[in-house]
Amino acid sequence: MNCIAAVDRNWAIGLNGKLLVNIPADMKYFRKMTDGKVLIMGRKTLESFPKKQPLQRRVNIVLTRDVSFAVPGAIVVHSAEEALEAASAYPPEDVFVIGGGEIYRTFLPLCDTAYITRVDYAYDADTYFPNLDEDPAWELREEGDEQTLFDLVYAFDVYCRKISAG
Repeated sequence: MNCIAAVDRNWAIGLNGKLLVNIPADMKYFRKMTDGKVLIMGRKTLESFPKKQPLQRRVNIVLTRDVSFAVPGAIVVHSAEEALEAASAYPPEDVFVIGGGEIYRTFLPLCDTAYITRVDYAYDADTYFPNLDEDPAWELREEGDEQTLFDLVYAFDVYCRKISAG
């Protein structure tokens, strides 16, 4: 299983239910990496999408505590176990955990690869991704080339679990 996130220099990912920054190349990277794949996300992440609708051309698995929550085009589950059961019908390398913070913390121990867009800036934030640089189970496998958007510097990095989670 994989996870994908954009983080700032403090591993922050969001503020008030929104991404910290909109980098068109990061959105394109996300689309490329997840097109035709399976996404596991929390309800708040789904509700941050345009029109609060599931992403097209992907299997959307939405984890929520709200038992009355339903959205057309998504598989709604109410526990991590149910999410994993729904995802088990697909190859693990096709499954991407896409947030938010609680979802990342829940599923990161089951992931082998983390696709991280590192943004060299510190934002005000209330939601964080676990710091993989400080986690001895993870190593930076591919450091992406530095890119810029106006005065913002970012890179697409790939972290791998040192010992397979699967």
